[in-house]
Amino acid sequence: MAAQKTETRQDYNYFLPLQSRWMDNDLYGHVNNVTYYSYFDTVVNYFLIEKGGLDIHNAPVIGVVVESHCNYMRSVAYPDLIQCGLRVGHLGNSSVRYEIGIFKNDEEEASAAGHFIHVFVERETNKPVGIPKQIRDAFETILAETGE
Repeated sequence: MAAQKTETRQDYNYFLPLQSRWMDNDLYGHVNNVTYYSYFDTVVNYFLIEKGGLDIHNAPVIGVVVESHCNYMRSVAYPDLIQCGLRVGHLGNSSVRYEIGIFKNDEEEASAAGHFIHVFVERETNKPVGIPKQIRDAFETILAETGE
């Protein structure tokens, strides 16, 4: 198995600060693994609303998650401050792969890193459609350089 690349703050160009919460900790004294997915969802949806103009209540086209993954490198625990780094790793016609890094306090290396994939669908029919232009334009501002 190949060694995993260390994710650093320089790998991302959009960040959302979050305060960890007391309830995020589990009995082992650190943020529970499932909570990281909540952080992922928060940064992605904040970006979609803030930069992509998504109206989460009325938009005719929405993104639905079809895949998710997370690697955990270091523990995060309340009251750590969190920075969620976001980039787009792949941009298709109707799908996008978000890549997220979770950074605690002022650390340069990610405590956790992962991805999830949205497929954009018509809200009423749940049928895949092209990513709306305003959202696609926002994605292009955080599209990762692939070196290709």
